[in-house]
Amino acid sequence: MNNDAPTLKIGDTLPDVAMHIYDPKKDEDVHVKLSDYKGKWKILVFYPADFTFICPTELEETAEFYDEFVKQGAEVFSVSTDTHFVHKAWHDNSEAIKKVKYPMVADPTGTIAKLFGVYITSGGDAGLALRGTFIVDPDNVLKTMEIHDNNIGRSARETLRKLQAAKFVREHGGEVCPAAWEPGEKTLKPGMDLVGKI
Repeated sequence: MNNDAPTLKIGDTLPDVAMHIYDPKKDEDVHVKLSDYKGKWKILVFYPADFTFICPTELEETAEFYDEFVKQGAEVFSVSTDTHFVHKAWHDNSEAIKKVKYPMVADPTGTIAKLFGVYITSGGDAGLALRGTFIVDPDNVLKTMEIHDNNIGRSARETLRKLQAAKFVREHGGEVCPAAWEPGEKTLKPGMDLVGKI
């Protein structure tokens, strides 16, 4: 199904990816680069295709958490192998997708999907992307990656929690976050017990 191993690994610095996006805020398509967002956290949410069943539930839920992502200093990008024209048509015609305010990346050649190792190369879904969520830090270093079978939906709330943990670790050198950590809970210092609440 997916014959390409991920090109990127945790800790890798991303190349300056060029992206053609449909920007719902401006209702226009624009060309941007990853470097345009340097200094921000980036959340890339890959999904199989527009006008499908699970995808709008995920993008709608991500839209519901969008303000929280922005408060954390992040920009969200949804990515599929559809064109920007299809993104706009979906945004114009779906009540769920009308809620999306974040950039919708068009990747019809699969270049970005291949870079992240989610491009499907064979079978009935060839040319689409697996469900993949990637968190990239302000220096464009890959910090988390999560790839699902396309029949399994994701949780935007959990993506937000992972972002908050990654941000905490970046800002508090020497401290790490235990399982299911939430902001305000105790953290760990390697070789020590739990650190008091922040």
